[in-house]
Amino acid sequence: MKKFLFLGMFVMMLASCGSLDTKSQMGLKGNWTITNVTYPGSDYIKVTSFDVADSKCFVGSSWSFVSNNNKGTMNLGGGANCPSFSSPIVWTVTKTGDFTLKITEGQKAKRVTEGYFLKMRNQSENSFQLVDNVNVGGKTVEVVYQFSKM
Repeated sequence: MKKFLFLGMFVMMLASCGSLDTKSQMGLKGNWTITNVTYPGSDYIKVTSFDVADSKCFVGSSWSFVSNNNKGTMNLGGGANCPSFSSPIVWTVTKTGDFTLKITEGQKAKRVTEGYFLKMRNQSENSFQLVDNVNVGGKTVEVVYQFSKM
């Protein structure tokens, strides 16, 4: 999973609200769960998601998105070979479908200099996907996180 040093970009996107997709952001308001994580070779290859845990550990995780301030939370419940993890998040969606995510772990967002840059796809009232491009064995593969509204 690629980490980007994008504090400047993130601040610029927040400052230039004209580039944000407020309709998409409003559509994320509420509580969601990841129902599936897929990528080519997922039966044989492990991918660590968001520098937290194996991608399969995110199935069943709960996410809360607050659209008026672009904050929220993510929670992994733990389980077999999966850690328990909870953190506040800061996020945005641009008009081009770019989704930025900062896992702040209780710090102020402006002090967190690393984050994740994903694509948002197939947004509906009850579901959406976040897609991350990950290098696996020298090839870029798409890791798809399927979200469903709780």
